[in-house]
Parts: sequence; C-alpha cells; structure tokens
Amino acid sequence: MLLHKAGVQIEQANLCKYCTEDKCQGWGRNTVLVDALSRRIPLVTDRPTIIFGADVTHPHPGEDSSPSIAAVVASQDWPEVTRYAGLVSAQAHRQELIEDLYKVRQDPQKGPVSSGMIRELLISFKKSTGEKPQRIIFYRDGVSEGQFYQVLLFELNAIRKACASLEANYQPQVTFIVVQKRHHTRLFAHNHNDKNSMDRSGNILPGTVVDTKICHPTEFDFYLCSHAGIKGTSRPAHYHVLWDENNFTADGLQTLTNNLCYTYARCTRSVSIVPPAYYAHLAAFRARFYMEPESSDSGSMASGPGGRGPTSGSSASRGTRAPGGAAVKPLPALKDNVKNVMFYC
Repeated sequence: MLLHKAGVQIEQANLCKYCTEDKCQGWGRNTVLVDALSRRIPLVTDRPTIIFGADVTHPHPGEDSSPSIAAVVASQDWPEVTRYAGLVSAQAHRQELIEDLYKVRQDPQKGPVSSGMIRELLISFKKSTGEKPQRIIFYRDGVSEGQFYQVLLFELNAIRKACASLEANYQPQVTFIVVQKRHHTRLFAHNHNDKNSMDRSGNILPGTVVDTKICHPTEFDFYLCSHAGIKGTSRPAHYHVLWDENNFTADGLQTLTNNLCYTYARCTRSVSIVPPAYYAHLAAFRARFYMEPESSDSGSMASGPGGRGPTSGSSASRGTRAPGGAAVKPLPALKDNVKNVMFYC
C-alpha cells in the first residue's frame, strides 16, 4: 500500500520504520510481549531480571590509530524488558575485551572509587524499576571462538566486581551467552515440497532451532533462526552459553531468546539476533561518529535512565593507552536532552 499526499509517495513499511524509530528514541515502547503483560515470561518475570547486550566495533583496516568502540546496553524495565539504556566508551585499537565494564580509580579525597558501565547500568535499573536485579542475562556479540574463554574470564570477573561494589555479598546469578552471526552454516527444510515447513521465500520457518548433530557434542550451544528471510537464504544466529548459574534448560533459554527477537524497537518483524546484542552494535556504530580527533584521554558517554555525561567508566586523569603508546581519543559527553532515550535507534 502507498500513501499519497501532496505529490509525495510514502511506502507503508517506511512509514512504520520512521514511526517506530521516533517513538523508541522518545523512550516509548513499540512492542511488548503478551506474556510480559500478564507477568508470565519464563526465566524473567519470576524475579527481577536485567538483560545486557555488549559489543565492540573496530576501525576499518588501515586505520591504525583509531580506537575500538565498546558498547553495553541493559534493560531498564521489568518484566517487559523492552527499554534499554546504553553506555559506550573508546578503548585501545583492536582491543576485544571491554575494558570499562568495571574500574576502580583513586580519588585524592575519597580514596578508591568504583566505576564502570556494568555498575552504572545496575544502578540505573534500580532507579527505574525500584528492584535490585537478582538475575543477569548477558548477551555478548562479536567474539570469535578462539577468544571465548579469555572474554568470559575477564568480563564475568568485571560483572562480579561491579555487583560486589554496590553491596556486600551481592552476587546475582549470571548467564553469559555469546552471539555469533558471521558463520557459514545455513539451514534448509528437509522436504522442499512441503509448503508448511517453509515460509513464502522458501526459507525455514522463523523460530526454527537446531541444538543437535551440527552443534558441539559437550558444550551448550544452538542455532536459532528467529526471523523470516525476505530475500536470499536466511542465516541463523549461533548462540554459545559459556556460563550459566541460572541452570536454564535448553528449551527455556531458546524460547526466551526467540521471544525477545520480536521486541526489537526499530521494526515490526522479528530480527535475526537478540535485540540487546543488536542495540549494543548500533550504539557502538553510532558512537564512532561522535569521535573527537584532537584529544588524549579515554572517555565514555551514557544514555538511559540515570545516565550521565562522561561516566565513571571514563578516565579523565589517566588515558587508556593504545599499543603505539598514544592515548585513546575520548568520546564527548551526550547532551542532556538525549541521555534518557535510546539515541542509537
């Protein structure tokens, strides 16, 4: 359908896209799961749960002096889990570990002061919902298999320290999941003559999960095709559960991940990867446009409830050093009128 007015044609799909982006940037909700309204989302509504997404984007080949940009987003509403605040920070060139998840800096008057993106987002969740998270689900994007356990050890430890810095003995149960979308696995219907096993483009139906045969024989991983392919062959996302203190069943975690893919704020369809990881990628990509070329210290900026300009994850007195010895360029502080919105959508 086309809408006509004053000689201008606007496709309905584009109109929906503009409306959804405008609403989510104004801190509204576009999609809420039906189970969320009745507080029946498995693994989420039984106790306060915060869902994180994290990603690191690297400069293009040949840009040897540009920093990598890390982004972390976290849900700020419970049990709906549709609104996400975000933090971004610059770090050393091609550094995959997120350095600003948790930091301790020395203040001349106060002594050791805890800071970092995880800590800020946990505080923001508490302010927004009135509840302290008892369960953490962390979706991490952009990690190759050779980096799995290096990233897990460093970032899980940062999550632990951030929680402990808020309150003694505060250790919510953590599930750490890596999302991979760059792989060569494709899934096809077993019977191409059965129209009920395929969508209209000939791809497998959205919601298809494979967790046997082509998966790791001993580890917890699965392929999930959560979207309907519009053109070409659908590429499923590959999820690796590296750490699970919540003792999720495979069916439970797969269902939750698939359901979350229907809550993506920028479109009216399900998406190919879980929205928290998608948002983190968007935030990191957007932050690269905010780079200030002439500066010397590392910095970070925040969006979402309770977000502040340069967060405690930034280092005003000592910059993060790149491999060549030069300090990482900082990110500028966000303006006050965009701190409390999903600016990256």
